[in-house]
Amino acid sequence: MAEPLRLLAVTAHPDDESLGMGGTLAKSAAEGVEVSILAATRGERGRYRDGKDHPGQVALGRIREQELRKAAQELGAREVAFLDYLDAELDRAEPRQAIDRIAAHLRRLRPHVVITFGPEGAYGHPDHIAISQFTTAALVRAAHPAGAADGHLVSKLYYIAWPAGIWAAYQAAFKRMVSRVDGVERQATPWPDWAVTTRIDTAEHWPRVWRAVQCHESQIAQYGPLGALPPELHRELWGAQSFYRALSLVNGGRETESDLFAGLR
Repeated sequence: MAEPLRLLAVTAHPDDESLGMGGTLAKSAAEGVEVSILAATRGERGRYRDGKDHPGQVALGRIREQELRKAAQELGAREVAFLDYLDAELDRAEPRQAIDRIAAHLRRLRPHVVITFGPEGAYGHPDHIAISQFTTAALVRAAHPAGAADGHLVSKLYYIAWPAGIWAAYQAAFKRMVSRVDGVERQATPWPDWAVTTRIDTAEHWPRVWRAVQCHESQIAQYGPLGALPPELHRELWGAQSFYRALSLVNGGRETESDLFAGLR
């Protein structure tokens, strides 16, 4: 019997998995891929509903953890794990420790493919940028572990790479996506179409993605405009996902992939 394919999504916060890559996770799970999610934080410094009756950071972290677990179940993920860093402080984590923590999960789960944020962090979010850097370095650490006997070589690494069309749809629902860091406003930077290496058709799975997004009830006030969108726009948002193939040991070249596991199946 052939070894099952395994996919690991490494994210910064609960809801990144649904909003950022939910269609791909749902499609992969439906195809028999073993899908896992590793979140760096519990999003405990996020907003809570409409801003009233905030339960406090610790309680919100517990709430958001459970929301992520429900969303993961909706998407078909087999496992959810956390790195236990504080929300909004990931970019100040001790780098070697963070890299080693991710590498330990890579050795344990032994994924063939890993997906995470790109180096621009979608819209410059420091936690997103940090998890991209830490995850990329962790692939090297996992393959060449210090003092560990069972290294693991990940075959492919992908970054979320939304082109202008996807960002336009998102911002129509969420308004302008920005992050203010050190007094400087950062905003969403679309990937040029020519830089997208991989486009995944997830149209069959958009209803599951929307149900997963709705699992994040504490954040739903921020997603409010999404609830008012007609089904055809939900399909546009969740019906296709784009990635940049940052590393592959099994394929390459200019041809656009339609499968994260191209070269492995």
